Amino acid sequence: MNKVFDHLSHAFEAPLTNPVLIFSLVLFIILLSPILLRPIKVPGIIGLIISGMIIGPHGLNWLEKNSAVDLFSTIGLLYIMFIAGLELDMNEFKKTKHKSLMFGFFTFIIPISIGFPVCYYILDYSLLTSILIASMFATHTLVSYPIVNRYGISKSEVVAITIGGTILTDTAVLIILAVIKGASQGDINNEFWVTLGVSFAIFLFIMFGVIPKIAKWFFEKIEGEKTAHYIFVLTVVFFAAFLAEMANLEPIIGAFVAGLALNKLIPHSSALMNRIEFIGNAIFIPFFLISVGMIVDIAVFTKAEGLTVFYVAGVLTLVGVVGKFLAATATQWTFKYNNTERNLIFGLSNAHAAATLAIIMVGYNNQIIDENVLNGTIILILVSCIIASIVTENASKKIVMAGHQDQKHMEHVEEHEEQILIPIANLSNMEAILDFATLIKSKKSPHPLNILSVVPNDEQAERNVQLARQNLDKMARYASGSETDVELITAIDFNIANGIGRASREAFADCLILGWPSATSFVEKIVGEKTESILNRTDASLFMCRLDKPFITNKSITIFVPPLAESEVGFAYWMEKMCKFAQELSLPVRYVCNFRTKQSIELMLDTLQSSIPVSYDLYEDWDNIYGLATFSNADSLLVFVSARSGEVSYRDSLDGLAKRVGKFYKNQNLILIFPSRVADLHIDEYEDVQTAPIFRKISREIGNMFGKEKN
Repeated sequence: MNKVFDHLSHAFEAPLTNPVLIFSLVLFIILLSPILLRPIKVPGIIGLIISGMIIGPHGLNWLEKNSAVDLFSTIGLLYIMFIAGLELDMNEFKKTKHKSLMFGFFTFIIPISIGFPVCYYILDYSLLTSILIASMFATHTLVSYPIVNRYGISKSEVVAITIGGTILTDTAVLIILAVIKGASQGDINNEFWVTLGVSFAIFLFIMFGVIPKIAKWFFEKIEGEKTAHYIFVLTVVFFAAFLAEMANLEPIIGAFVAGLALNKLIPHSSALMNRIEFIGNAIFIPFFLISVGMIVDIAVFTKAEGLTVFYVAGVLTLVGVVGKFLAATATQWTFKYNNTERNLIFGLSNAHAAATLAIIMVGYNNQIIDENVLNGTIILILVSCIIASIVTENASKKIVMAGHQDQKHMEHVEEHEEQILIPIANLSNMEAILDFATLIKSKKSPHPLNILSVVPNDEQAERNVQLARQNLDKMARYASGSETDVELITAIDFNIANGIGRASREAFADCLILGWPSATSFVEKIVGEKTESILNRTDASLFMCRLDKPFITNKSITIFVPPLAESEVGFAYWMEKMCKFAQELSLPVRYVCNFRTKQSIELMLDTLQSSIPVSYDLYEDWDNIYGLATFSNADSLLVFVSARSGEVSYRDSLDGLAKRVGKFYKNQNLILIFPSRVADLHIDEYEDVQTAPIFRKISREIGNMFGKEKN
């Protein structure tokens, strides 16, 4: 027995040496880090770095920097730069290439012009170190792009030139990096420039002249071999990194150029792109971020040197933010943009993340920069991402309010194609929900109502499927009484929310109708409640219903509509459904909203040619959701329009709305609506930053800290 305990204690000695245990620990961190940090909205890129700091040599010392960690870290670093090149939209760049080049010049030269003298004269770093740090200020990652996509302004000219400018500035910075690396290894002379020029030209010829032709031939000839496509792409990435090394360039330059070379051959929405992002996000990129955290010495922050670290971090952050703001301002003056458009450019280009981290890691590994700059860069990444998120969100909202959304942003569901999905949870209230679905369903749609039961994938799965079929049959018999066609669906999945999301996509559902959420367990509160999980896994309009009383007891319908709800993708759809519902029940509708939303509702009602009696109550203080109680009465069916987190009309006061409304109105019929949305588009989930509630509140109080529109 003692031998067993000795064996266990030896296996768990810090630092860990067992490769299986090391890999298990890293996977465990990759799994838990996003789950635990999601509630406080800490960016994933920071969460994984913090995890690395905790388990690394300067933390708990569970893991040391060995060859295995270095290998995976290197792969992750190359992967980040490859995806950065692959994700750039070359078509958008071509549309606005002249303005993009001008913005790229400003966002490259201005931060460097400010950063170099600050690093050289104020922070007292050497010439090469100052140039490298200054070039870091020029890079940016489109962390806040998902925000403009959700607000429906991704086709805006200022968004296009910001994306296009990324190509120029990242490429220029990587060239500077190659020069700095060469200079650090010896004196720069004529031979160095000739060698660099020739080797770089040969490298570019192979990458843009040879590789795309080989890739096109391979994808055409090996069409059915999906695994082979991914292996081929991975081979190109590492071959390009090797070629870059042979040309005396940094491997990350090769990976970035490989992304640009394959950009047109790999569609952004293709299965291959999905595989590339999935494997990178699941393993390689998190490994790299954790390895970065392992380098950071936490103890430095508590020692006397900690003041130096915070001083350097403060200077880096200030220069990084100011440099990008001045670049956005120069672009504004050149092209006569207004302040809101300037702020949108600044918000999109301010975030320093993937490229910044890659360049700093190269500098650190080549001993060009010290630990203070590395630690300061981590803080710069966190602060710049948060500022980028806040500024982009504020600017996007102003552009939407000015009526400059993309014309195709509003969803239009053809009545004859409508698909409705009803997941079964609690049979006691399903009859009322089925009645509601029957009332709002388009009469022109030939498709039946899809009734879904998701069965847990366990040892009882077969028996549970039989029980589910019995429950579905009960609903089918009830539906037949009203001559309603239904399609019965049984899905097996380990996760209920995931099963509903998958069934929704497979059925091309335009609308999901759910029962009211029940009390959740402690575990569900930590990892995310079922309702929230379903919202995150679906993009369709979602109606959450508590219909305990017969509809005949209701004398009116009161709909609470928050500001900017009219700018949501699914605004027209839920308006049409509520009008149809009111007409079926012959009930008047009262809308509680602000003046701007009232005008949009009136226009929509005119479009729908609605004949239902309508009244309006104006309400402006939507941060005080409890003030809505004054507009409700006991015999009214209450409808609350909410939004998914991060969407156009979302606000902190809507958090947990189902629970609060359910407790406050215990004896009334309630419907909670989440309009449909555009699916998120971002480089990877570890760069997706949503503003944490505390920062949104600060932002709301101080307004737009970088200038407001003058009336």
